[in-house]
Amino acid sequence: MTYLLDTHTLIWAIIDTSKLSPRVREILETPEHQIMASVVSFWEISLKYALGKMTIKHVMPEDFPVFCEKMDFITLPLDAETCANYHQLQAFYHKDPFDRMLIWQAKSLGMPILSKDEKIKLYESEGISVIW
Repeated sequence: MTYLLDTHTLIWAIIDTSKLSPRVREILETPEHQIMASVVSFWEISLKYALGKMTIKHVMPEDFPVFCEKMDFITLPLDAETCANYHQLQAFYHKDPFDRMLIWQAKSLGMPILSKDEKIKLYESEGISVIW
């Protein structure tokens, strides 16, 4: 099975696994699962860090792709087709463009998103599978 990490889940998987639910930890530790980390999350982390809206202990934003590679997470690119079809996400529970694009990537690719975000769970009505 293939799963997409929400940004906070990616951060916790690298920095503090104690914040992950037991179910998410089990998913991440199962070698048969493919775990995707979107470039959208790297962008979000970098931007929020630069604006002072995010502090990360012992890790710089540019370290996340390296950690993902070491953890065998697959980097999910943001392609032109996904961007052009983004308008098809009709529900608007989030205003955050990073969250909305992660939700759209998960929906477009038919993969569950690993997220604790209660607003993302609202998108289950749009066919998104949210696991925490």
